[in-house]
Amino acid sequence: MSVVDTIKKSVLENFTGTVSVGAMLISLLLAFAIGLFIVYVYRKTYTGVVYSKAYSLCIIMLAMVTAMIIRTISSNISLSLGMVGALSIVRFRTAIKEPVDTSFMFWAISAGIMTGAGLYVPSLIASAAIGVLYFIAYLMGFRVSNRYLLVIKYNEKAHQDVLARLKKLHKFKVRSKSIFGKEVELSIELDIKDNGRVDTNIVDQFSGVDGVINASLIAYQNDFGD
Repeated sequence: MSVVDTIKKSVLENFTGTVSVGAMLISLLLAFAIGLFIVYVYRKTYTGVVYSKAYSLCIIMLAMVTAMIIRTISSNISLSLGMVGALSIVRFRTAIKEPVDTSFMFWAISAGIMTGAGLYVPSLIASAAIGVLYFIAYLMGFRVSNRYLLVIKYNEKAHQDVLARLKKLHKFKVRSKSIFGKEVELSIELDIKDNGRVDTNIVDQFSGVDGVINASLIAYQNDFGD
């Protein structure tokens, strides 16, 4: 048999190859398990305002769908060509606001690629290592503290009392000050390290001051120094 015949035979075998159901199920189950681990790490280290269950489900789906695609591509050339053509017309327009959320999506995709390629043990070891190292970095201080806007509206006579209570706060920064006749409105950015639990006593401290009209605490996402 000539070299050309050998190449033709090899190509034809790849075009008519089939996807193993057992291997596909193993890849999907392992991708599902790793996706759950990724969601667990994401939830434990989440510092945003509102936790999105839809995003967590998206991470799991990304890992499983990627594993399915890679398993299909690696087993059949004809299906891989069709898959590439189909995916080329898909446009993803959903904006990801936080860079950390993007990294978790890449983690899920990478895990799906490894499980789909049959690298079961390396995918488990790599995902476990990433999760542990990221959690260590989170505990070492590479996390964003919870930030809130404290909006206080008061009369001029309460100005000194409000300033005295502001000086007792851990860390704050005045974002804006508005004056309406004899009324003043302050917007103050607070840095609260409370593991996700808001200390409502801060609002009570200002609302009890004579001359304060109202005080409210609003979730706020920004960095000090901006």
